[in-house]
Amino acid sequence: MEATAGACATGTAVCFRFPDPHRSLAAVRLDCRFLGSPLLTYAPGTGSWELRLGWPAVDRIEYKFELTHRDGRTEWVLDEQEPRRAPGGFGDVSVRCAPAYREPAWLTEPGAEGRWSELRLPVLGGEITASIWSPAGAGGRILVAHDGPDYHRFGELGRFLATSIAAGRVAPCHLVLLPSNDRLEWYSASPAYAKSLDRQILPRVIARLGAESPVVVGAGASLGALAMLHAQRRHPRRFAGLFLQSGSYFQPRFDSHESGFARWLRIVRFVGRVRRADSGPAVPATLTCGTVEENLANNQAMAHYLRLQGYAVSLTENRDSHTWIGWRDALDPHLTSLLQRIF
Repeated sequence: MEATAGACATGTAVCFRFPDPHRSLAAVRLDCRFLGSPLLTYAPGTGSWELRLGWPAVDRIEYKFELTHRDGRTEWVLDEQEPRRAPGGFGDVSVRCAPAYREPAWLTEPGAEGRWSELRLPVLGGEITASIWSPAGAGGRILVAHDGPDYHRFGELGRFLATSIAAGRVAPCHLVLLPSNDRLEWYSASPAYAKSLDRQILPRVIARLGAESPVVVGAGASLGALAMLHAQRRHPRRFAGLFLQSGSYFQPRFDSHESGFARWLRIVRFVGRVRRADSGPAVPATLTCGTVEENLANNQAMAHYLRLQGYAVSLTENRDSHTWIGWRDALDPHLTSLLQRIF
C-alpha cells in the first residue's frame, strides 16, 4: 500500500492520509509520540484513512504509520508519498515540514581538513573505542561528546565543527566521540561511570592529543546530557563548559511517567541534590530542548537551578521534538557561541 501526502500542509494545519480503498485494514495510527499517536479515521468517500490536525508548535514532524491488519498483525511503514526522511537509531522516519522550515546553512558549506584516529579506552572493566578528529591548530581545545557515533552520524556534529572551523566561526579544536557499551546504566547519573570518565577516559584522551593545558567542553543529548552534567558536578576540574541538549533531568513532579525506568531513583536523587545545592562548580552551560518535548519542563527547571548556583546558563527552546535533526538544527548558533566563549 502507498501513503498519500496530505493536501493541507500549511503553517496552520496538517493532514495525514493512508489509502485503503478496499478497507482491508482494521486501524491506522500515526506513530508520533509528541502528538499522542492518534488514530486515523476511515473516510469512505476517499477510500483512505485520514487525520487532520492544527499545526503543532514545531517546524518538523517525524512520523510513521502503524498499520493494524484484520488478523491482528501490526507493522510500521513510511509515508511513501512524502519524500523527506530523517535518520535515527531505529531506522528512518518520514518528515513533514512547515513551509517556513529551513535546514542549517552550514550543511552546504565546505569543511576544514582534519585527521581521524581511534583510541581504545578502558571503561568499567570493559573497553570502548573513541573516534577522534583533529584539525590543524587544535592545541589543547577539546569537544567531547557522549553518544558520539550517533551524534556524528545522525546529528552531523563532525560536519558542523568542520564547517564552523573553516568559516572562522570557531577556533580549531579536537572532537572526541565517545560510544557506550551500556548506555542506560552508564548515562543514568552513574558515579562509577563519572569516575571512569575523570580518571581513565579523559586522561588518556588528553595524553594522546598531547594537550598540555587542555580546555574541555562536554556535550550530550538526552541521557548523554544528564551524564555529562553529572560528571561535571562530581569532577569539575575536567570541564570548562557544557553543551546539553534535551537532558533527562527527571523529577517526580514532571516525569512520573518515567518511573518504570530501572535507574529512575538514581537520576531523581541526583537532580534533587542539584536542586538543593547552595552553589555549584559553575561553568558556562548552554541547554537546548524542543518545544514539544516531555523533557522541556525539567530542562527549564535545571537551567533555573544552575543559574542560581553561578553557572552562566542559556536555555533555548527550539521548534522540534526529541530528535537528532532537532538537536542538529540547534548546534548553530548555540554551540557556536559557547565554543567562541570558551575557546
